[in-house]
Order: sequence, then C-alpha cells, then structure tokens
Amino acid sequence: MEKISHINYEGKAKMVDVSTKPITHRVAKAQGKIWMSNEILHMIKDLEIKKGDVLAVAKIAGIMAAKKTHGLIPLCHPLSITDIKIEFDLKEKDKNSYITCFSEVKCDGKTGAEMEALISISIALLTIYDMCKGIDRDMIIGDIMLIEKSGGKSGKWKRK
Repeated sequence: MEKISHINYEGKAKMVDVSTKPITHRVAKAQGKIWMSNEILHMIKDLEIKKGDVLAVAKIAGIMAAKKTHGLIPLCHPLSITDIKIEFDLKEKDKNSYITCFSEVKCDGKTGAEMEALISISIALLTIYDMCKGIDRDMIIGDIMLIEKSGGKSGKWKRK
C-alpha cells in the first residue's frame, strides 16, 4: 500500500502539491443506488411527484455538486471539468425497486476526477430521496462506488 499523500512528515493534513505534475486527460466513472417502493418508482416514471421531474432535478443537482466538490472535500483541488454525464437506470422488482445512478466526469488536469464523480452520485441520489421522502421515508441509498478511472501517473483502473 502506498504512503498517504495528504499527510505531511509531522502527521498533519496537507493539500497535495500537484504543481509539477503534467496535465493529462482524466475520466472518472461512479455509480450508486437508491432502493424504494414500486409505488414511488412508478410515480417517478410517470412524473407524478408533486415537487416535479425527479430525475431531471437529480441530474442537475449531481452536475452542480461535481462542480463544487473542492468546496465540500477539504483537500480536493478545484478542477476545470470538461464534461459531466449523469444517467439513471430504473429497475422494478417484486417488493423493492431501485434506481442506479451513473456518473462520468472528464477533465484535463493535474489531478483526477474521482471525488467529483462520487459527489455527483451522492447528491443526485440524495436529491431523489429529498423529492420523494414525503411519500416514503424507507428509501435506502447505498452501493456508492468508483467503477473506473483513467489518466494521470497511475493510468487506468477498473473495478473487478
């Protein structure tokens, strides 16, 4: 395991100095899920949630969150994001349906976009919860994970 770069020789937190790193094209992909009743899933699909189009609002919230990641995670660098894609896959099951949210964040920079992809997923799913909680508070958010990243010194990584 590598030494943690966010800790200095005194054991104190520090921002990583990326000033000498080359600019490379970077991509990070993440996903997460929100489980819910079949009733809520149908209401989302049929645009029957009183607060509005849940998935459209969640997509915008996820994009906005990715752009603000450096203000939320203390040691993250601000990135010049070149593209963000957020997509949803709705699955109906016998008792608990779920929505999987996928995020892809691209940038040309000296540090990766993993945190931006993970933050965008988290906020998109929390937005779905917020817009539907008046109907059912039993929804569960989970399985938030990085699924792939590329660029930089470590190159390409993909979840097995």
